[in-house]
Amino acid sequence: MQSTNAGAALPDPGAAAQPSRIDDDARRRRAGRMKMLAILLVCAAPVIASYLTYYVIRPEGRTNYGTLIEPLRAVGPLGTIVAAGGTRQQAGGIDSLRGRWIMLVVAPAACDAGCRQRLYEVRQVRLTTGKDRDRVERVWLIEDDASPDPALLAQHEGLVLMRAGVEAFAQALPATPGTRVSDHIYVIDPLGNLMMRFPQDADPSRMKKDLAKLLRASRVG
Repeated sequence: MQSTNAGAALPDPGAAAQPSRIDDDARRRRAGRMKMLAILLVCAAPVIASYLTYYVIRPEGRTNYGTLIEPLRAVGPLGTIVAAGGTRQQAGGIDSLRGRWIMLVVAPAACDAGCRQRLYEVRQVRLTTGKDRDRVERVWLIEDDASPDPALLAQHEGLVLMRAGVEAFAQALPATPGTRVSDHIYVIDPLGNLMMRFPQDADPSRMKKDLAKLLRASRVG
């Protein structure tokens, strides 16, 4: 007697394996995405923590000498670097210095007594940070096309010189009523955001305390 299953097709082993391979590929892709997300979170954690510490979790009684710029504003490609230390050439604008804290002085190349004092103060305040001083960059934003005094530059090794038109930095760097941009020292964070402004004729010892707080609160830069 002839079996009724004689003509039936045998099961194809590959038919069952194909969905399994698809499932495995999907699981690997999901695992890869989760790993990438975890890496991004680890990288961003110091940035998030520093801003939570400084802007959100404000301990009772905590005071700042400098004025916090709120909301944060990105300064963008402000200015053009012309030299560091008066000699070393470097391409780009201020955004090319990202990754470091920046103490910024604005003044014409002639650099009057007030300008010289501010350059001296940012140099000395940076030195007081000790082992953290390499996290801090000093920038002199020159507001004209003249050349600074070489003897002055010789006193400020490592100072980054930049140029920018008045219109450009007047919008990016707010002054207080009755003062000019050149009356202040500004702090830019490692992400390129303007975040603090020191008052005219600032007290260096109090600036030092603010900068030390910033460096402690952030592992960025």
